Amino acid sequence: MYRALIVEDDPQAAETLRAHLERYAAERGTSFSVEILPSALEFLEGRHPADLVFMDIGLPGVSGMEAAEVMRQTDELTPLIFVTDLAQYAVRGYQVDALDFMVKPVTYEDFALRMGRAMHVMERNAGGTVRIATSEGLRVVAEKDVIYVEIFRHDLCWHVTGSAQPLHARGTLTKVAEELGPERFCRVSASHLINMGQLALIRPGSVVMSDGTEVVISRRRRREVLETLTRYVGGSL
Repeated sequence: MYRALIVEDDPQAAETLRAHLERYAAERGTSFSVEILPSALEFLEGRHPADLVFMDIGLPGVSGMEAAEVMRQTDELTPLIFVTDLAQYAVRGYQVDALDFMVKPVTYEDFALRMGRAMHVMERNAGGTVRIATSEGLRVVAEKDVIYVEIFRHDLCWHVTGSAQPLHARGTLTKVAEELGPERFCRVSASHLINMGQLALIRPGSVVMSDGTEVVISRRRRREVLETLTRYVGGSL
């Protein structure tokens, strides 16, 4: 399931997009969860994880264009589609790396045509999935949604975005690290494996993840871990 976020102050326009998404999903055999926000301020102040963002430009207070500029400071990957009656802003939209531009009223034919590009980007961003055998049954989650995995009382605890509680499973962290691979995940200690795509802050002796959790880097691994994280983020510490 993909997560779609609609930032739109016109309820009718927002419901039109929701209906288009439902129809598109049914025709393509996929699914979307949809969240609607009436203002850019709510979008910026809250945490609203999304795989695709539809943004009106002519929003009250903070405009959609301004919100997109702030969004792109920390998120360069999530596809953004402007949906507005202000067609003159189309050129500016590409300055914030907008994927596309829809002019109201949005017909389903136009929507479906542009969603093809969005689906391609979302599929590329999603990467692989991981299967977690919990006591309640098999859970399948996107690798990118795994924040970190830790060993706690001989159980694996998977911390995943959108889940209030960690998912518990049997296994070893060594095997999980091998299955997930080193491209996105990094073993920072004997008991923690982190998703580098979920990093919020890197400190000399610890990292802060997207959910606010601080994970200590073991002294023995510190140099190797910091070098790995530096290469991943493409900067310097």
